[in-house]
Amino acid sequence: MAMSGQTPDPWNPSQYEKFKAERARPFYDLLALIEIVPGGKAADLGCGTGEPTRLFHEASQAAETVGIDNSPAMLEKARQFAGGGLRFEPGDLASFAPRSEYDLIVSNAAIQWTGDHPGLLRRLRDALKPGGVLAIQVPANHLTPASLASAEVAREEPFRTALGGWHLAFPVLKPEEYAEILYDLGFIHRQVMVKVYEHELASRDDVVEWYRGTLLTDYQRKLPGDLYARYLDRYAQRIREILPDRRPYLFTFNRILMRGKKPS
Repeated sequence: MAMSGQTPDPWNPSQYEKFKAERARPFYDLLALIEIVPGGKAADLGCGTGEPTRLFHEASQAAETVGIDNSPAMLEKARQFAGGGLRFEPGDLASFAPRSEYDLIVSNAAIQWTGDHPGLLRRLRDALKPGGVLAIQVPANHLTPASLASAEVAREEPFRTALGGWHLAFPVLKPEEYAEILYDLGFIHRQVMVKVYEHELASRDDVVEWYRGTLLTDYQRKLPGDLYARYLDRYAQRIREILPDRRPYLFTFNRILMRGKKPS
């Protein structure tokens, strides 16, 4: 989901939804961590294409839910699911800081796009009313070979020069660090868990297609079109070098799920 506060918009809803069913599985696990808030107010930070937000709105029984994202393309797709107390608005997770406004806040696969997670979680706690619940799912696949390969290719020429030495690095913390942060922030009924999701893809080439919808979007934004095409070809070559040629290919993906309740 897009919440990084960067322009122009590289997010492509069609590319993202190539693996719609696979990407939805963590969201259902996230829904299992929420509490219903009949008549309450809820927020989905990094709402993406909006369909999961509709499910969240209905499951929570909130009277009002806002889905927030900074991608115009994603919001355009999401607005078809608006209505019945659900609306979608542009916004940036990095600056989201209302005070005591929400009964329930969720964020599914979005906080990895912004830094200072201790500060972020403090702001999200402050955005909750007393008794409010925070539930987050964050991808934690950044140290796997396929993910690291994106930075390896970025350090090769001509990409290194074009990027000014930059490569994408996710500020995802260890699960135990999130547990400590939630504890220090005073959350009760805390849960932090790691789950490995198994996705059966047609081949290792589909790993490239998967990451074109998420991990590689910042490289697409920063590189000229022709150079990004070369980057993508080199990344695909690197994937073929480091991943086994199995058909189907078992793509494993680590994710951290966490929740906490603000004391009443």
